[in-house]
Amino acid sequence: MRIIMAGFGTVGQGFAEVLHKKTDRLNRFNESVKIVAAFDSKSFVADENGLDPLELVERKKSTGSVGSEKLKSGIDVLDSVDYDVLVEVSPTNIKDGGAGLKHVEHALKNGKDVVTVNKGPLALKFSELNKLAEKKNALLRFEGSVGGAMPIINLCSENLKGERVKSIRGIFNGTCNFILSRMDKGLPFEQALKEAQQLGYAESDPSYDIDGIDTACKVVILANSIFRRNVTFSDVSITGITSVSAEAIALAAEHDMVIRLIGEVSDTVLEVSPRLIPLGHPLSVSGTLNIAQIRTDLAGPITVSGKGAGRIETASAILSDLIAIMDRRR
Repeated sequence: MRIIMAGFGTVGQGFAEVLHKKTDRLNRFNESVKIVAAFDSKSFVADENGLDPLELVERKKSTGSVGSEKLKSGIDVLDSVDYDVLVEVSPTNIKDGGAGLKHVEHALKNGKDVVTVNKGPLALKFSELNKLAEKKNALLRFEGSVGGAMPIINLCSENLKGERVKSIRGIFNGTCNFILSRMDKGLPFEQALKEAQQLGYAESDPSYDIDGIDTACKVVILANSIFRRNVTFSDVSITGITSVSAEAIALAAEHDMVIRLIGEVSDTVLEVSPRLIPLGHPLSVSGTLNIAQIRTDLAGPITVSGKGAGRIETASAILSDLIAIMDRRR
């Protein structure tokens, strides 16, 4: 199996490390797995005989670029290298999908399987991409796009095939959950946000997180993949956490409750908003964990939790999708 990695940033480095670490596990498919090209926003490197994953990581860390060749466009790389699977890990662009959307579309049009954790293409054009994959008999897999290491998409679509999923409610953004958890301890919003930035949980521009945009993208992906809806980011009712006051946190505590940013999706609901959650409820977790409660018709509520971010954690979800593709090929 020949892999091209698009958007070789933090998650890309994590996947390269995981691929190196799990070589023995992948060997059971009697098929060599190698990275034949990788590119970031500035550079690329390609070798049809395979690139050393750890050398890619080391070069990126030491020089800031994955390759020595200047990148004209990712499409040029996709057209010039023979490959089987595109692993697309470019940063999310919710305005127009960015280069990531072009990469995914181009790969699918050419009948290539795609594994992505990029939420932009999925939140904006899920239906079109899914139809394109079906038309070209290609696989589009995206477990890591929601919840990072927390299994939810494949859990619902594969392990719970006999169930009717009624609704999914969850905490899908660890940054917001960390901020609200610190506010539970009496910290003002701005101080909690600054602490999150200092610890690396929040970006210098935290708007994607605190305005609910990141969670909304994930709700769209769940709505389309699990509930077979045809919705996009613009269909989500979004309220972030910037309006959550210290007074509201204190009032909730008086009633043995906490406030958490909850994404909810069902056949009729598509919403992101701060909610009152009783203490002791599965969704009252603190810290940076992601958690989801899946309501089904037969098994009732099923709760899953895990790290929603992190390069190795997210890479674990990419690996599971890659193995699923290898299973089908076998």
